[in-house]
Amino acid sequence: MGILYLVRHGQASFGADDYDQLSALGQRQSERLGRYWAERGLRFGAVLTGSLKRHAQTWAGIASGAGLDIEPLVWPGLNEYNSEAVIRAVLPCRSGAVLGDPHSPEGYRAHFRLLRDGLAQWMAGTVSPQGMPEYTDFVHGITSALDHVRANHKGQNVLIVSSGGPIATAVGHVLGLSPDATIDLNMRIRNSAVTEFQFSARRHTLLTYNTLPHLDSPDHRDWITYA
Repeated sequence: MGILYLVRHGQASFGADDYDQLSALGQRQSERLGRYWAERGLRFGAVLTGSLKRHAQTWAGIASGAGLDIEPLVWPGLNEYNSEAVIRAVLPCRSGAVLGDPHSPEGYRAHFRLLRDGLAQWMAGTVSPQGMPEYTDFVHGITSALDHVRANHKGQNVLIVSSGGPIATAVGHVLGLSPDATIDLNMRIRNSAVTEFQFSARRHTLLTYNTLPHLDSPDHRDWITYA
């Protein structure tokens, strides 16, 4: 049996012009996870990442903290959906002013209400967000990475660095969850959180979801973030 570790990227830049960039805290979260694993002697036989900047930056932080020198396999199928396109698909007015300030509590809640609605409709096939694949193709990008791990890394520790949507989708796929349950998982996953699958040549089995063992101390209480 092997163990697959799926890590959501560190805190990105929610509300900024370029979300796809780790914040200073996101960098610290990533490095802290690497140090935590190094302290426990964890090593990986392979690393896969999405092709987004925040995925590469998170892996770089983990590698720095852990003292690892592994060239990751970049797997675009592990990329996140475009949340703005999902929201636009269900927003009656295309003006960004509708949502208000994403840093305000009201604007933040409105953003995620619309995102949940848009995801449900995308998953059901009732909307097609601009520039995005069909949901079935999005799922295939993720499950193909799981298939690759099973086929090529028997008995190894493998790391995937991705985003909340793909990780929740992977868990939903393995457990056979409903779309609503998968969206619930997606909405609750934390930055730099670790999910673990045990895998054999035939299947993956969920061991843990959305854990933060590297931040489990009073000194890191303020490092726990969601966006």
